[in-house]
Amino acid sequence: MTAPLRIGVLGASRIAEQAIIGPAHALGHRLVVVAARDRGRAEAFAQRYGVERVADDYDAMIGDPEVDAVYNPLANALHAEWNIRALRAGKAVLTEKPFARNAAEARAVRDVARETGGVIVEGFHYLFHPVTRRLLDIAANGTLGRLTRVEVVMAMPAPADDDPRWSLDLAGGSVMDLGCYGLHVHRLLADVAGGPPRVVSAVATERDPGVDATSTIELAFPDGAVGTVTNSMEHAEHEFTVRLTFTEGTAFAHNHIKPNTDDRVSVTDTSGTTVEHLGTRPSYEYQLEAFAARVQGGAPIPLDADDAVATMELVDAAYTAAGLPLR
Repeated sequence: MTAPLRIGVLGASRIAEQAIIGPAHALGHRLVVVAARDRGRAEAFAQRYGVERVADDYDAMIGDPEVDAVYNPLANALHAEWNIRALRAGKAVLTEKPFARNAAEARAVRDVARETGGVIVEGFHYLFHPVTRRLLDIAANGTLGRLTRVEVVMAMPAPADDDPRWSLDLAGGSVMDLGCYGLHVHRLLADVAGGPPRVVSAVATERDPGVDATSTIELAFPDGAVGTVTNSMEHAEHEFTVRLTFTEGTAFAHNHIKPNTDDRVSVTDTSGTTVEHLGTRPSYEYQLEAFAARVQGGAPIPLDADDAVATMELVDAAYTAAGLPLR
């Protein structure tokens, strides 16, 4: 049996509970150490979630010889810096999305990954769940004909006023926090749509100067298929959906981001609609399973630094089209 992966956690973030703590416990991996800007917060985090010890600061955590892999859920503006530091320290990295503030930073991280030979994976956890795998299978197998349209909705209630997602300096905004998912979904369909998508247009509403509260991005594929990513950080409820329209039907994921709460994929063709249930195991468990297999055994994984750069290029293109500054 493979020994447990020894994980270090950067920061005491809210997302960590579902993204790394729960999956690590479920899969038998060790949460070795956590570091936060406030040591008291790190100590409370460690006690609550069973992390073995607390480091004095981020540098001490990534330099810990017992850490195999670093989980990075820091504010967006800090992703690239600490991803690079962790790679240079010889650690594998599982980083929250988005990979960096912009494509230039993403390329800098990619260059370090190439230089060091290190493993870095951007946390698009939804990709590993059977809900998303089923959508991609339907698109690839041709049973519903040719893909003509992709529609992704990413909407959530407003974060607190002091949330980093509302800060331009910390690289916040709806495209960064939500739109990167929808853009990534479009990129996954390149093989069935004649090649990668491009941003055609984008519009956004600003909460503060430069910080988009809502955004809509229009895309086009080489073979004529089109797509839309609709994002909102001031929606009445959570709504995370993907609709794929084909010449002979549709496939609709009711919640591709949180399939553990709704695992339905509705497939409609000329004979009617069939609702498939793909399982409520959390997508983050699938992600950590794949990440650990890559780190410990060299197993292939569909998310690498080149993939992250390509997504950040679309993020930059969306902000430019919307007339907003890059992060």
